[in-house]
Amino acid sequence: MRLAFMGTPDFAVPTLDALAESHEIAAVYTQPPRPAGRGKKPRPSPVQARAEALGLPVRSPLNFRDPADRDAFAALDLDAAVVVAYGLILPEPILRAPRLGCLNLHGSLLPRWRGAAPIQRAIMAGDAETGLCAMVMERGLDTGPVLLDLRTSIGPRETAGALTARLAQMGGELMLEALEGFAADRLTPRAQPEEGALYATKIDKDEARIDWTRDAEALDRQIRGLSPAPGAWTSLNGERLKVLLATPEAGAGRPGEALDDALLIACGRGALRIQTAQRPGRAVMDRETLLRGFSAPKGSMLGCDDEGETR
Repeated sequence: MRLAFMGTPDFAVPTLDALAESHEIAAVYTQPPRPAGRGKKPRPSPVQARAEALGLPVRSPLNFRDPADRDAFAALDLDAAVVVAYGLILPEPILRAPRLGCLNLHGSLLPRWRGAAPIQRAIMAGDAETGLCAMVMERGLDTGPVLLDLRTSIGPRETAGALTARLAQMGGELMLEALEGFAADRLTPRAQPEEGALYATKIDKDEARIDWTRDAEALDRQIRGLSPAPGAWTSLNGERLKVLLATPEAGAGRPGEALDDALLIACGRGALRIQTAQRPGRAVMDRETLLRGFSAPKGSMLGCDDEGETR
């Protein structure tokens, strides 16, 4: 088939690879290069980097409001477009242009967790399982009929980063099967039920601050759901500490209080042992390495604001 691929982050790369092995990719659409790193030099997206390595043409329109961009897409004469975490809302003319329409790979078991952050929200909510859905796109936000889904358990210590990487590897074969089955009329799209629909809203920066008055289990899910990015954080003596992994343990004290010299921190109920963290401008460190240059002795209070209130 003659396809366009539309995606931006690492999550989309395995699907691009799977499709490029079996079909003609007429064009790859991705977000424009963004400033990154200390020098803030424009950095191409992971999808752009991979597409260029494969010798595929890349396009990066800011949006599809310009009729010229819509006409250029229609002129590709596509059988289908495959969309994986592209980052732009596609208008109706784009959705209708390919012969089979646009197919999307979404990182949840729809209708649960429609929207921007399904993997993070599933972990933060304590879901036991998640998965992937290949669906036919329509104007609604992740409301289109589903062609295929694939379920997987969420590991008890799995972070959003690890789960995202695992789902990405599963996604290529799923989308390939869905695309080919749909084209051959072996698969019939099934409408999503509205019952059980939830929206995975984009992670707000205020959600990343650790509120130590919450119970340890909830904070564990928050930390894993935000690891590695944007990263849950707390503070000690005015320094911000990004916490990337912690384990619940028994313990009691004032919320935010260090219960020993090895980063066991009291929560509203229970305690968390910080296992992996990052100081500003430093590399990610395990607990033992962190404690060589970061002192949090027993009785220290983490997360205090300017008025001494612990959060």
